Parts: sequence; C-alpha cells; structure tokens
Amino acid sequence: MPANMAPRASARDPRTEFGSRVRRYRSSRGWTLEELAEHAGMHWTYVGSVERGERNLSLVNIVRLAHALGIGPEELVRGLRP
Repeated sequence: MPANMAPRASARDPRTEFGSRVRRYRSSRGWTLEELAEHAGMHWTYVGSVERGERNLSLVNIVRLAHALGIGPEELVRGLRP
C-alpha cells in the first residue's frame, strides 16, 4: 500500500459502522454524495471517504453531518464500540 494511503477500516471498526449509518441516512433522503456534502459544507470526496470508513472524524464534522441529515449526532454514534 502506498505510504500516503490509510489502511481501510474493518467491518468491526466503528468508522465502518459510522460510515454505513451516514450512507443509510443519505440514501433514505434520496441524496447524492454531492448533495450531502453541500448541505454539510464539506467536499464530496471527503463524505465518500467517511462512508467507506476511511476517516476518523472530529466531533465538529460528526455534528455537521448530523445537522445536514436533520438528525442528532447521537443517531450516528449510538452504540459504537472501539
């Protein structure tokens, strides 16, 4: 793997589950990555990497995504384990 690429998260990794939740909420609204990114004030490639479990998000970005999706941040993190 090239030095500039982070290892992909495993299925049990909380980043993977978080990303799946973001994708589920986005899809339920019929939004593209680009539309969610615009609502959250983020770049669509960043949102895509979140959905793939490749990012360890800051609290600020968790809140931004939740706000854009019209949910509380607790909906995205509830029950996640390290």
